[in-house]
Amino acid sequence: MSKDNLCDPMDDSTPGFPVLHSLPERRIEPWEFEFSFDPRKFCKEACLLYEIQWGNSRDVWRHSGKNTTKHVECNFIEKIASERYFCPAISCSIFWYLSWSPCWECSKAIREFLNQHPNVTLVIYVARLFQHMDPQNRQGLKDLFHSGVTIQVMRAPEYDHCWRNFVNYPRGKEAHWPRYPPLWINLYALELYCIISGLPPCLQISRRYQNQLIVFRLILQNCHYQMIPPYILLATGMIQLPMTWR
Repeated sequence: MSKDNLCDPMDDSTPGFPVLHSLPERRIEPWEFEFSFDPRKFCKEACLLYEIQWGNSRDVWRHSGKNTTKHVECNFIEKIASERYFCPAISCSIFWYLSWSPCWECSKAIREFLNQHPNVTLVIYVARLFQHMDPQNRQGLKDLFHSGVTIQVMRAPEYDHCWRNFVNYPRGKEAHWPRYPPLWINLYALELYCIISGLPPCLQISRRYQNQLIVFRLILQNCHYQMIPPYILLATGMIQLPMTWR
């Protein structure tokens, strides 16, 4: 067996868990975080912030990644599967904070990775939905969800967490994470609900004035009103449901 497939020596203070002391933690700059994770804007390059936790250990390894010739999700899978510290026999919890949701090809790669490593659990938070009108991308996210992956749109607690743990913020600015208006967050959350529920798209996004202006529109059908809980629709602040008086 190749040494690359072996776990690192075990730490006496935490029996049974790989030593992670040699793994670096890179913090991104504030402008990188705001540029990549602002739900109101479209950046071309995807950014991934991730955390890895082994078993019941309290130690967390944090790092970041971006697209290369491959999407950042595939880069992560190839990297973690080839690292010496990766022990498939030990339970592993992975948290992703993605600027864009995975495309259908990355969703497929994620499912294959998790099928090969049943002790790995994955939670994904996304700032935006990548080409959400594409049927293959929608099916890919739906399949991910039904395979046991938790997928949610990033909200205030996640932005706060990422700012404090992944960003090289100025001294004394640990609580100064960007407060994005909830409208865009709620619109993406609504569309993600439609994707997971197998409903047709209700969110249309268009670009105008040489891509300088991004316009969000809700186009709801009867099936949306029938299948989506009212509190999710009302959270967008863009519709009013009929009231029944008794």
